[in-house]
Amino acid sequence: QVQVAESGGGLVQAGGSRRLSCAASGRTSSMYCMGWFRQGAGKEREFVANINWNGEGTYYADSVKGRFTISRDNGKNTVYLQMNSLKPEDTAVYYCNANVGGPTPYNVWGQGTQVTVSS
Repeated sequence: QVQVAESGGGLVQAGGSRRLSCAASGRTSSMYCMGWFRQGAGKEREFVANINWNGEGTYYADSVKGRFTISRDNGKNTVYLQMNSLKPEDTAVYYCNANVGGPTPYNVWGQGTQVTVSS
């Protein structure tokens, strides 16, 4: 099946920017959506953004609209999350997610990458 792996996390000053990457591998031909979730300490995992793989639709959580941009490179099977104007409340482990279609649709998750925003 499909596997995904995140990279790009780290320590960022408030107001700064950082770009996360998520590369998918495996049987990616039926993958139709990739996106990002995050989970802050002591909080539930929440949706951040996603993008249709074969279309142009993008969706964002209200908390990141206007600051984060999701994009994709189909040739590299990679999705990016450009994070601008970062706030301390953006501190979380960011997880990549891929939605895979076919006879038995499924989701696959990466291991996560830590983003820490200092005030």
